[in-house]
Amino acid sequence: MRRLAAMVIAIALAVAMWDGAAVAVDRDDLDAYRGLGTWVDVFDYVPAFQNAGSTPSVTTRNFDDMARLGVKTVYLQAAQDDERSPGNTIDPKRLGRMLRAAHDADLLVVAWYAPRFIDVDADFLRVRALLDFEANGEEFDGFALDIEANRAVPVTEERNDALVDLSERIRDRADDRPVGAIVLEPVLLEEVNTAFWPEFPWRKLASLYDVWLPMAYWTNRNSESGYREGFRYTDENIRRVRNNLDDKDAPVHAIGGIADTALAKDYEGFMRAVKRDDAIGWSVYDYSTTVSSAWPRLRSG
Repeated sequence: MRRLAAMVIAIALAVAMWDGAAVAVDRDDLDAYRGLGTWVDVFDYVPAFQNAGSTPSVTTRNFDDMARLGVKTVYLQAAQDDERSPGNTIDPKRLGRMLRAAHDADLLVVAWYAPRFIDVDADFLRVRALLDFEANGEEFDGFALDIEANRAVPVTEERNDALVDLSERIRDRADDRPVGAIVLEPVLLEEVNTAFWPEFPWRKLASLYDVWLPMAYWTNRNSESGYREGFRYTDENIRRVRNNLDDKDAPVHAIGGIADTALAKDYEGFMRAVKRDDAIGWSVYDYSTTVSSAWPRLRSG
């Protein structure tokens, strides 16, 4: 009887160790977040979000152009907490066409969503719909949560609780699929506007996300700050993200921008920081506003 019990325990331990190893391998597969990316939001491609008389600036025909420019992954806003998008995702037929067309162009697609944290259940339903989304057998290659809304839940402690709660649900639903956190840049939170989101819960989120995508928008800073340039702002934000997570090797995909107000030297500095800090990927916000002359510099990574 003791021998049988020992065998059962040994088998259980072996299974647990095998499962843990499998999860580690799968969650380490961050291909969708590596290399050059570009961004498309609902205001680019969803008719309901266009101004009267305007047509979407991004359609399925643009994906071949993205691939030609060297883009590997398109980050596609696929859900929105907005009465113009009443379902849990953007119109599923349109979303499916975008996903299939991107895959046909040999692009990977990471779906993203920006919660407001008023109703965590509703936020999670939208995220779950994206994690489970299929279009003729096609699925998203990754998911990232855009963590920046601070107005709907003004009390920091309540907003942090909602964020952690939602993140834990996403981690559980995603299982061994890698999940990204699109985060406000630490320089903004710690230097520029400390009241925007004080006590951001970096350490509580550290084990719930696999890759970090700081919005290092140097174009939002003024010249007097010393931060309105691509290299310093990108470099410092990557280093601060890793320090805040207490993980010097945390995978980072750096987001620069805003594209149409960036200078050529800023792109060069941005790419220098990406390389210096071993970011696994990089992109600028967004596709529609990235000028032609920027793409060769962005491909240099």
